Amino acid sequence: MKEILKIKVNGQSHELLIKPKTLLLEVLRDHLGLTGAKRACDSGACGACTVILDGMAVKSCSILALQADGSEVMTIEGLASGNELHPLQKAFLDHGAVQCGFCTSGMLMSSKALLDENPNPNKKEIKEGIDGHICRCTGYNSIVRAITDVVKGEYKEVK
Repeated sequence: MKEILKIKVNGQSHELLIKPKTLLLEVLRDHLGLTGAKRACDSGACGACTVILDGMAVKSCSILALQADGSEVMTIEGLASGNELHPLQKAFLDHGAVQCGFCTSGMLMSSKALLDENPNPNKKEIKEGIDGHICRCTGYNSIVRAITDVVKGEYKEVK
């Protein structure tokens, strides 16, 4: 038996008929075609599937879609403003924090949630904000430098 899911993703409202055990990640990728959140560990350990759910960074492979009924979700596809990259995206590119790119979308979403909650985190808080993400390419230093430069105001958001 399927149930109705009402959810707003990247500012657009959706009403979907889904099975009760469908994961939020599956709705995003398979039903809505938003493939930026990556399916990797399926256990919430790697962070590649991170999205922002009602203002909080969450691992979408660990949440049933129906738990997000009535909620707002932002995925990496909703981070940029049209063709203008978000400051975090620009900084990640400039600092070589993207490497293979597999962890990047989740890392960016956690970074955005962190800065939305705390616009001026210190280095320790930045590291805590991206804790739970596995990146095999960068060694994390370039990621922390990119976030730090956004905090310093070296990258401005275009409105």
